Amino acid sequence: MKKYLAILAIALLSACSYVPAGNVGVLVHLLGGSKGVDTEELGVGRYFLTWNEELYLFPTFMQNYVWTAGVDEGSPNDESISFQTADGNVANADIGISYSIDPEKVTSIFQTYRRGVDEITDTFLRNMVRDSLVRNASTKPIEYVYGAGKAELIAKVLEDIQAQVGPQGINVQKLYWIGEIRLPEVIKASIDAKNAATQKAQQRLNEVQQSKAEADKKIEDARGEAESILRVAEAQAKANRMYVEEYRKTLKAKIMAEDKSQPVNAQERNAYSHESYEQHLLAIKEAVEIEEELRWKLISAQAMVEVWRSLSANQRAEAKVM
Repeated sequence: MKKYLAILAIALLSACSYVPAGNVGVLVHLLGGSKGVDTEELGVGRYFLTWNEELYLFPTFMQNYVWTAGVDEGSPNDESISFQTADGNVANADIGISYSIDPEKVTSIFQTYRRGVDEITDTFLRNMVRDSLVRNASTKPIEYVYGAGKAELIAKVLEDIQAQVGPQGINVQKLYWIGEIRLPEVIKASIDAKNAATQKAQQRLNEVQQSKAEADKKIEDARGEAESILRVAEAQAKANRMYVEEYRKTLKAKIMAEDKSQPVNAQERNAYSHESYEQHLLAIKEAVEIEEELRWKLISAQAMVEVWRSLSANQRAEAKVM
């Protein structure tokens, strides 16, 4: 009798199923008129199941799964995803997904997929990600996918998946690359070489621009110094010219004072014809010539600086376009 009681106890325990915290259970009837999915989700607790019932657990907390080529992550099989770009190159990548399940839509999710959460992840979600990745990558060149467009591509795939499964109650929060996208070695070497050449060219361009900037500064400093010298010289020449012009009156008065016995008109005639007065007029002429020469040198120097500035600005604009 005790033997039968022990067998009965074991059978009862084996028929007892448990829905742990953070999960919702879905009860499925395997045979008979009630075959199919129970309309009620099962909350946390223990439940006795008959031989005709099966319990599926759906965790409602955040799930994280990775599809990788490695056997130490996710599945022991190679679950990495391959896709082809617009230029016909094949890429392969490890991808991770984070999602949660709406506890109020667990029954609907099971009725849609007829699978548990692991099979939904391994099969349906993976296929959706692969199909979207193949579709979106097929319009982009390999350099875009491997480089600047990598983040944009995975973001577009995430949008596609969210639109497909979000209304069903599967809330995908994140889709992300794991490590680098794998390319055929010859393609990767070609892209790396091109990137290295581009970086080297950019570095050289930066060096040229820096050299030009340093040269520009030296030229500006020299221009400022030269202009300052010219302005000082021009000012001095102007002062000399004004002095000799004003001194002409003084010299005339001195010459006229030498012979006051003659009328003023005669004194002026003598002064204008005096050798000292004639030499002073030549000095005035020379002072005016010097002042004008310096003034035109300054104007010419300023014009050359403006031409140089225009050429330098054009060169910088062309460098930015390149």
